[in-house]
Amino acid sequence: MATRVDQAVGMSLVVFSLLLFTYYSVWVIVLPFVESDHVLHIYFLPREYSVILPGIAAVILLLCIGAFTAVIMWKHRKPKKVD
Repeated sequence: MATRVDQAVGMSLVVFSLLLFTYYSVWVIVLPFVESDHVLHIYFLPREYSVILPGIAAVILLLCIGAFTAVIMWKHRKPKKVD
């Protein structure tokens, strides 16, 4: 059973993910249809970053997965048999 701290951390991660998803969705889907001089544009980065930032995040995620896999394989390797 999860403790209260675990539940609070989990809920905060869910809320953060929902906020990030909403922000990115508005940035990518809604903002191109809003006029350039509208006040909404001051809350968002230029559109180029909508591709660059997720790309960087994907590279970092793949590097972390690769490093984790390498560490697990290194720890569970079997020594070579010497005859």
